[in-house]
Amino acid sequence: MKNKKLWLGIVLIWSAFFLAACGGGNNETGAEGNDANQQNTSEESSSHSQGNMSEHMSSSGKVPAGLKKAENPKYEVGSNAIIKAKHMHMKGMSGAKATIAGAYDTTAYTVSFTPTNGGEPVKNHKWVIHEELLVKDPGDATLEPGTEVTLNAGHMKGMAGAAAVIDSAKETTVYMVNFTPTTGGDKVVNHKWVVESELEPAE
Repeated sequence: MKNKKLWLGIVLIWSAFFLAACGGGNNETGAEGNDANQQNTSEESSSHSQGNMSEHMSSSGKVPAGLKKAENPKYEVGSNAIIKAKHMHMKGMSGAKATIAGAYDTTAYTVSFTPTNGGEPVKNHKWVIHEELLVKDPGDATLEPGTEVTLNAGHMKGMAGAAAVIDSAKETTVYMVNFTPTTGGDKVVNHKWVVESELEPAE
């Protein structure tokens, strides 16, 4: 009887040890699997973010009514240039090689506004052109800093229809450009706008 109890005790101990060992192995594998899943999720999130940024910077290429093509632009349509600009919310722009998709003579403005979708106030946004502003009796004259306007451009979410204030004005040639961000991601198509001083000849 004692021997039977002894053997039963040994069997129970070995069974417990075996189950613990198997459980530990499963937990280890699960942890590794979780790490791999987290890494994949992070990479997918990063890639998705870059894709969204490219889509956000691209446009249909449609320009406002009345916008005049530049007669003798420094950078002709179809030529290449290097972007020197560093605009807000636009990673990978500075240093990118661009192809000129359009060149227009107008007035470019920096503006400050609060997005209509409730985002944080945006200060000195570059660039909104004269033809993308709604204002009483705009005419063709350059608007002075401090002028209150309504934005009629969709360069970023919450911009169209937002009340804005002119921060600065610059009569220049503005360019619509195609480029691939230096940070990677999808190609940006018909990005609006880069002013002439923000470009340099491509070597």
